Amino acid sequence: MEIELLGCHFLVERIGVDGDKRRFVELLKELDGQVDCFGLGGADLYLRAGKYRYEVVDVARLVSVLRKTPVVDGGELKETWEREVPRYLEEEGFRLRGRTALIMSGMDRYGLAEGLWQVGCRLLIGDMPFALGIPIFLRRLWTLRFLSVLMMPVLRRLPIDVLYPTGKEQEKTTPRFPWAFERSDIVAGDFLYIRRFMPERLPGKMVLTNTVTPADVDDLKARGVALLVTTTPEMGGRSFGTNVLQAMFVALLEKRPEDIAPGEYLALLRELKIRPRIVTLGEVGSWRI
Repeated sequence: MEIELLGCHFLVERIGVDGDKRRFVELLKELDGQVDCFGLGGADLYLRAGKYRYEVVDVARLVSVLRKTPVVDGGELKETWEREVPRYLEEEGFRLRGRTALIMSGMDRYGLAEGLWQVGCRLLIGDMPFALGIPIFLRRLWTLRFLSVLMMPVLRRLPIDVLYPTGKEQEKTTPRFPWAFERSDIVAGDFLYIRRFMPERLPGKMVLTNTVTPADVDDLKARGVALLVTTTPEMGGRSFGTNVLQAMFVALLEKRPEDIAPGEYLALLRELKIRPRIVTLGEVGSWRI
């Protein structure tokens, strides 16, 4: 896909390895120095919760073969831009205050969780039930931060395929804790996680996510979803992840990721007039202010 931003021409290519770690490493070696930045998808380089950040050992080991090209996982945009999305939705006339939001993983989407809390949503945070199978949903951000300090040093050492669905596992849907979806008005988080655990019906819900394809949109409509909001805009028929946007911004700024301040990403987003994508799939009258 070819995209132009601020007069710069980008060639964006998505290459999957179907969960094959060896092929992933070979691909990194092959393209190291040939591309401006890698946007890591399907796994995070870091686990985050507020100011806490822990490197995922398995992912760090895989990307350690890179010598020239930087790699990003979209985390900085999740922490900055996604925090602003709930406020933007309220400004666009959608009523979020008083709603219950199911956050599939607060460690993956802490900024989004905080943004929903700031506009008055009640939270159901699913890290323990969905990632660990422990049927305890957190309801407060401070509890997530506290548990993150205890859990992240352990979680960061787990293999990728334990932390994230990879390869063919991404295509499976195994409903888990359907009552949590039923009690929630908003289902938020990584779409791979949502698709993996969502029930057959999501009537009247808002799904707040990214990285969806046209087939995903059709599937959500068939399940009764009222509103689909992707935190990133549509490009070439699909909504790309924050990892792709961050990789493009790193190339545009011509800096190493560690040298880019969060405010620089926000400034670029505003200069480019990037907005969340809002797709009406069903009746949305109850969502309007």
